[in-house]
Parts: sequence; C-alpha cells; structure tokens
Amino acid sequence: MVKSKYQSVLDLGQELNIQNGDVSEENGVLKMKGTAKNQYEKNLLWDKIKAIGGENPSDINADIKVADTSVFARHTVKSGETLGKIAKQYYGDPSKYQKIFAANSDILKNPDMIHPDQELIIPNV
Repeated sequence: MVKSKYQSVLDLGQELNIQNGDVSEENGVLKMKGTAKNQYEKNLLWDKIKAIGGENPSDINADIKVADTSVFARHTVKSGETLGKIAKQYYGDPSKYQKIFAANSDILKNPDMIHPDQELIIPNV
C-alpha cells in the first residue's frame, strides 16, 4: 500500500542507479535505504519524497547515503547549455555559475566557452 504511494520515488532510485538499495514495508511504513552518487541525486530523491508525503512524512523512513561528498554533482555538458543554465539546474540560481567556473578552472579558461561532453564538477556551496 505505502509502497505503491511512493512508487515514483523507487522508480527515480532505479533511474539514478542508487547502489545498495533496499526497500521493505513494516507496519505501514516504507523503509528505504541506499547510496546516491552525490548530494544532488540524494536531494532529487528527497524532493520526490516530500512532493508525495509532505515536508515530514511519517509513512516513509529513508536512509540515503552519498558516495561522493567531495562534490555536489558531476555534469556532462550538453549542446546549447551555458554555465548559467547549469547553475540554475543545480542551485536554482544562474548567478552561481562563477562557483562552477572556479571549480573547473583546470579545464575552463572562459566562463562563456564550454563545450558538449566536458565533464564539470558542480561544487558544494
């Protein structure tokens, strides 16, 4: 019952390839655990949980660990993207593009010149 309510969270977990995942239901509470690649993916799961169950859901217990805490995320540039667009995706604020630029100064020389298939570090802020 509770599992079907949160099925879209479980689907997202599969899509994100959450490692060491385990799901069980006990006394009407869905117990979920696993390891996300990074904080951004953990946040995506929690956003989905809260969208279904509210800010403090009592029918789900999620223990999501993060494999790589040194970065917020890693992003492969797609055609047409800008650092501002990428900053908006991860931080909700395009003006934080400077943080991404600074974290990738080894491969980026100009914030207006990024190329498809470059892998960028999205730093923790």
